[in-house]
Amino acid sequence: MAQDDERARRLAAALRENLRKRKAQARASMADDVPGADGEPDADVPESSPAD
Repeated sequence: MAQDDERARRLAAALRENLRKRKAQARASMADDVPGADGEPDADVPESSPAD
């Protein structure tokens, strides 16, 4: 019984850590996808693109 409780606690902790890592990766990925998300303009993205 106590062994099952310990196993459940370890599993819950591992799942929380995994979720934290996935959220951090998602935030980093979203910041990479959005120009200027870090407050600085990206060097490879023009300030304004001409309308065709």
